[in-house]
Amino acid sequence: MNVPTPPVTVPQADPGAAYRALKGPIDTAVARVLESGWYILGRECAAFEEAFARWQGAARAIGVANGTDALALILRGLGIGPGAAVATVSHTAVATVAAVEMVGATPILLDIDPATYTMDPAELDAVLRDPPGGLPPIRAVIPVHLYGQPAAIEAILATAARHGAAVIEDCAQCHGAMVANRKAGTLGIAAAFSLYPTKNLGALGDGGVIATDDAALADGIAALRQYGWRERYVSDLAGVNSRLDEVQAAILAVKLAHLDAANARRAVIADRYDAALAGTGIAPPARRPGATHVFHQYVLRCPDRASVQAQFRARGIGTNVHYPMPVHAQPAYRGRITLGPAACRATERAAAEVLSLPMYPELTDAQVEAVCTAIRALAG
Repeated sequence: MNVPTPPVTVPQADPGAAYRALKGPIDTAVARVLESGWYILGRECAAFEEAFARWQGAARAIGVANGTDALALILRGLGIGPGAAVATVSHTAVATVAAVEMVGATPILLDIDPATYTMDPAELDAVLRDPPGGLPPIRAVIPVHLYGQPAAIEAILATAARHGAAVIEDCAQCHGAMVANRKAGTLGIAAAFSLYPTKNLGALGDGGVIATDDAALADGIAALRQYGWRERYVSDLAGVNSRLDEVQAAILAVKLAHLDAANARRAVIADRYDAALAGTGIAPPARRPGATHVFHQYVLRCPDRASVQAQFRARGIGTNVHYPMPVHAQPAYRGRITLGPAACRATERAAAEVLSLPMYPELTDAQVEAVCTAIRALAG
């Protein structure tokens, strides 16, 4: 009797697969921490910070509780808060803008390059040359390296330098991306990384890390993350509680050793999706010349998104939308956030059309082929 082969199903994300792929060494690392009796800011966090800084090519790394705090702590470390504005984008996870408001600064949201979904340097230049009326001085710029694609960071740095604004790289989605043979996150004054479970480097819980070459800034942030202590129980600064715990640090150290290979697997999957798109009328994601995309997400542009999602769903293929509503259009921010002169029109069009396919290194060849089959069927 022939038993039919069940259809292959492919979730859009599967953080459990990342654990299962490294279950042995992760379980060993967790057991080591549990047996140690030291669970906050101990040897494991210090070892991960050293390993991450070395991998990133930065002088220092500071582990914190999450990626949002990472951005907020950099801003605080630079003295940016009330009375200052920060330029960033609206096509991003809301965490970017939340971090700006956490420190009391005023966000101004700029439009994107529609091909790469990252900050439009021309609009940044226009806003820094002629800031909107009523806005505090723009003291920082946060370009978001989105979906694994680096922003036009060299142009952004040049523009910001002309106007005395610090550049803080939001690297929540670009662990390992390259710009002119340097890692994204090594070009601005500091970089903030989310270590959320679905990221290219993901914890099995929450976590974040800051990278910088500025020793004074690093020392200040290290104090700020733990109540402003330089001496235990004595707050030199008004700090917060934002610490990467020992269990997550140990897990992250295991996963960091496999990150380059995982990013290489993402690139292979992206190439297979690119090939499958030929003849469908849908373009593959753009790659910025001179940069390396690490495909945190593989994002299509589909004017008929609902129909395309339904076709994938019918074949057992999961999809997602990153992000369906720009920050400035969300109820908590609508009508109270300053926009750049382009009024985020390209951002709004992108939000209506972007669609993320399954993308994580643990996808099997059979799952990748199932996605490719579904992609090719779009031409029918």
